[in-house]
Amino acid sequence: MAESTIWWLLAGSVIAVELLTGTFYLLMLSLGLVGGAIAAHLGATVPVQLVVAAVLGGGLVVAWRSYKKHQPPALPAGANRDVNLDVGETLQVDAWNEDGTSTAKYRGAAWNVSLRPGAVSAPGLHRIVEVVGSRLVVEKL
Repeated sequence: MAESTIWWLLAGSVIAVELLTGTFYLLMLSLGLVGGAIAAHLGATVPVQLVVAAVLGGGLVVAWRSYKKHQPPALPAGANRDVNLDVGETLQVDAWNEDGTSTAKYRGAAWNVSLRPGAVSAPGLHRIVEVVGSRLVVEKL
């Protein structure tokens, strides 16, 4: 069996494991194995193929880790617009209770509403910043 065939089989196996586990880092390592296969196709010796696979795979893992480290953390589901489409919508609050809660009409139903910590309790138009159970957490626009 040709050396490049072994590299391609290894790359395919790592991709299969990545599909089962969902670990993106394995995809980066499989790209390193593809680099080893291409080096084998170009006629490189086995030590050079190993170095290419290790440097490429390891470099991609380090690059991906660095990229992920500099991304902002994901919002919790209740405050994430991608998960809950109510986040970012507006509603009218006519009056606030002394404890910072109210009831407001939203989407044709009465909802319990509370203020985001530190927000001002004034009647008017408010934006939904989070949904906690059946309670809307809002802030004044």
